[in-house]
This record gives sequence, structure tokens and C-alpha cells, in this order.
Amino acid sequence: MLKAGERAPEFTLPDETATDRSLTEFLRSGAIVLYFYPADFTPGCTRQACVLRDLNAQMEQAGLRVVGISPQSPESHTKFRNKHKLPFVLLSDQHKAVIKMYGVNGPLGMGVRRASFLIDGGRRIRDVVLADFMIGRHADFVRKAIALRAASPQ
Repeated sequence: MLKAGERAPEFTLPDETATDRSLTEFLRSGAIVLYFYPADFTPGCTRQACVLRDLNAQMEQAGLRVVGISPQSPESHTKFRNKHKLPFVLLSDQHKAVIKMYGVNGPLGMGVRRASFLIDGGRRIRDVVLADFMIGRHADFVRKAIALRAASPQ
């Protein structure tokens, strides 16, 4: 898994509307929280997405945006996003290419690890959390990212 201090690999993936989106495009607006999750509509992933949804206004105030990645199709992401009123982009990595680049492929290539990366506008990874089953650690990670951004905006 990539670590804090490393450069975030560039990628292009389709979003929930099947429009190709790149890391560079997202970073033009500043830092992002890039989070990886196993699947739409599973209990843990739904909880994680809703926590990020509920923190979204605070994140935007701090100049942060959220981008999610999982292996489901753009169509699945559209349904998931609409059902839970998610205000952020979900990217489809059906071949798990980006999931592998970031080192969050599950054990023996099965599934996806639940991980979040704070990436600054220069593509540098500033912080990382891996918490497969402890969703609360992702909320704590986001709150810490908000505090860091508020203390020293980029």
C-alpha cells in the first residue's frame, strides 16, 4: 500500500455517469480524500459513504473534496449515489488497475481493502488510513484532514 510522502499515481477511470475522470482533474481544485471501498450497497461500505456524506460540508469548507473508488460499474455507482444522496464522485475500477496501483487489493487478489488517502494538489500523499472493518477510523481520518487543512490551507 502506498504511504504518506509518496507521490500518488495518476489514473483515469469512469465516474457514475461513465465520464472518464483523472486524478489531475480532481486535484486542480485542491486536495482530495481518495477512498477505496469493496462494494456498493454492502453494510460497511454504505456506512462509510454516509459518514463521508455527513462530513462533506465541513470538508468543502476546508477545501477538500471526496472521491470514491470501487470495482462496481458506473450504473451501480449511480444507484448507490442516488439512494444515499452522496454529494461526491464515485469511480468505477472494474479491472482493479487503480486499486492495485494504490496497493489496496484484498488478500490473494480478492476484494478491496478499505483505505483512504489524503492527497495534496501536488499529488503528494499526506496521510493514509487502512481500516478494513473499523469504519470509525475513516471518520477520524477525515476529521484530522479537515483540521490540518483548516490550520494550513494549500
